[in-house]
Amino acid sequence: MRKKAWKWWIAVALTALLSAVALTGCSTTDKGEGGTSSETAKATNTLEKIKQRGKLIVGVKYDLNLFGLKNPETGKVEGFDIDIAKGLAKKILGDENKIELKEVTSKTRIPMLNNGEIDAIIATMTITEERKKEVDFSDVYFMAGQSLLVKKDSPINSVKDLKKGMTVLTAKGSTSAENIRKVAPQVNVLEFENYAEAFTALKAGQGDALTTDNALLWGMAKQDPNYRVLDETFTEEPYGIAVRKGDKELLQVINEYLKEIKENGEYDKIYEKWIGKKPQQ
Repeated sequence: MRKKAWKWWIAVALTALLSAVALTGCSTTDKGEGGTSSETAKATNTLEKIKQRGKLIVGVKYDLNLFGLKNPETGKVEGFDIDIAKGLAKKILGDENKIELKEVTSKTRIPMLNNGEIDAIIATMTITEERKKEVDFSDVYFMAGQSLLVKKDSPINSVKDLKKGMTVLTAKGSTSAENIRKVAPQVNVLEFENYAEAFTALKAGQGDALTTDNALLWGMAKQDPNYRVLDETFTEEPYGIAVRKGDKELLQVINEYLKEIKENGEYDKIYEKWIGKKPQQ
C-alpha cells in the first residue's frame, strides 16, 4: 500500500513540474500572431530603445568646421550636422536637448554604429554601394562634391594640375582617398586619423593639397584665409544618415523628418546658417 502511495505522489510531482515548465515556456517564448514577443521586439527595435532611454545617441564629427566642430570656448559641438541631429531628437522625443553626441571619425563611425555605441551616424557620410552592405542610409540630406584645398598662391587650379611627386592629404576611411587615387594615380596620398590632423599637416608643408568634399574644405578655408578651395569638383558626394541594417522603424522616422524640414523651410535655414547661401533646388 505504501509503495502504491509513493508511486502516486511521484506521478503528481512530475505532472506539476511539467506543467510549470510548460507555463514558463509560454510566458517567455510565446510569439503570438506577429511572430515576435513584445519584449524581444523592444530589445531589437532601436527606435523603441531610444524612446525608452529618453535620449538619442548620434555619432558626429568634432573636427569639421561648419558641420561638426567642438567649440574650444564653450565645449559644445556645433555645425550643420549637429542642427540636423538636434532636430531629429525633437522629432522622436519632443526635445532637441534629449541627445548625446559622440565623436566619430571616418574610420570609426561604422564600427561604433554596428556595435551599438550610437543609434545613428550624422557625420558627412557619403552614400556608397559598398557602405550599403554594412549600414542602411536615409534619403540624401546634403549634396557635396570632392575638391582640393590649396594655398592661395598655389599653381594648382584643377585636379589635372596634380603632378607626379606631389602629395595629397586626406583622412583614413574616407571615400576621398579612394577617389583621388582614381583621378590622380600619379600622386602620393597621405592619410591621417581625421581632417584636423590633415589640415595641420598641410599648413606644415607635408603636402601640396588636401582633398575631401568641398563643403568640408569651405570650413577649413574659413578658418585660415591663406587657403582656398578650387571651384572644380570631380565627384558627387550625397550625404546620408546611417543606421544599422534592418532598422526600418528608425529609418522611416528619419526620412519623414528630412521631408518635413525641407517642406517647412527649416532645412533652408540650417543650410544658410552654416554654408552661407541657400541650397540649390
